[in-house]
Amino acid sequence: MEARPYQEQQVTTDDQTPRPGPLGHALDPLAGLRRPGDPGCDVYLTGTVFLDIIFTGLDSAPVRGTESWARGMGSSPGGVANMATALARLGLRTSLAAAFGDDKYGEYCWETLERGEGIDLDASWTVPGWHSPVTVSMAYEGERTMVSHGHEAPLPGGGAPGVRGAPAARSAVASLSPGQPQEWIAAAAGGGSLVFADVGWDDTGAWDLAALPELAHCEAFLPNAQEAMRYTRTECPRAAARALTERVPLAVVTMGAEGAYAADGRTGETAEVPAIVVEALDTTGAGDVFVAGFVTGTLARWPLADRLAFAGLTAALSVQEFGGSLSAPGWGEIAAWWQRLCSLTPAGTPMERAMERYAFLERLLPCSAPPWPRARAVPTLGFRGTPGAATVAQRDDRTA
Repeated sequence: MEARPYQEQQVTTDDQTPRPGPLGHALDPLAGLRRPGDPGCDVYLTGTVFLDIIFTGLDSAPVRGTESWARGMGSSPGGVANMATALARLGLRTSLAAAFGDDKYGEYCWETLERGEGIDLDASWTVPGWHSPVTVSMAYEGERTMVSHGHEAPLPGGGAPGVRGAPAARSAVASLSPGQPQEWIAAAAGGGSLVFADVGWDDTGAWDLAALPELAHCEAFLPNAQEAMRYTRTECPRAAARALTERVPLAVVTMGAEGAYAADGRTGETAEVPAIVVEALDTTGAGDVFVAGFVTGTLARWPLADRLAFAGLTAALSVQEFGGSLSAPGWGEIAAWWQRLCSLTPAGTPMERAMERYAFLERLLPCSAPPWPRARAVPTLGFRGTPGAATVAQRDDRTA
């Protein structure tokens, strides 16, 4: 199987006007589907932006009463910014509604997302005198421990979160929480957006789907295996996915090292794709990257199995870097991975047959690839006097 080289390219719409993806991303996955009158936004989302400070290279968990030194460190916007960045780096036109503090942390996060990633922040707002939420994440032994601090942001004009200035969009991504209604989800679905939802751990222990009424407005639900089985009272993640299609058209259950399984309640189609085995440096944001990959494939109208494979691939690439938004791969990393895999795989071997699952990338990827691997993180928010300092943490300079 021969890989084509990757080249920076412009996409061409039906009016034959060459247009790059957001902020010069090399590939617009929806280029062939865009029509006059379509929404200018591909994905809308809302939530809390954190400043993430990530320590890696710890030999073990911190021990009380001792000082631990980390071999690596990075800083980046986190929280909902992880998902927004993952979507934007895959070439989707992304709009985010979030509060930003008027401190240096908030300024850094705003500039990084708007100028560094090309995310539309017209629906976002700055809160005077409100400090940015902060998370410190410590990665070790393939796991992570986090400490966060922040206060709920006041809403502008007393409006409901997610509703203020929400643009018309092809899709929306929501994080559901039992007993915490989000009126904007019904509004987005009513406006024609396909809503993709994930969910967090139910601290109440009830695991009652009735506490997630927004599912009635969702196109797809993407819980992990434990969440899916608890909500459906099943003993198997595959059975859980099929049971969830009674509530939502498309259920996707992530199964960790086993991969992911999806069931389409409209057609009866199911698909399962094994995970790509990698050495994980930091799993922060991997779930967000998986959702972003699946949203991309769905909007691009790919087959269900291809969507699962692409989502799993992007998540696998992300855990090999540290940080949430820092680790989200773009098309350059995807092309580099595919080209490197092709070059290292002998013809006629079982590995080559396994690679056929990802052969659909051939028709998607442009032509040469940047060097492998690509590292983006630097250990500071930005260097004083450096042009575009707020985006330095995105560039290919490993100093941590």
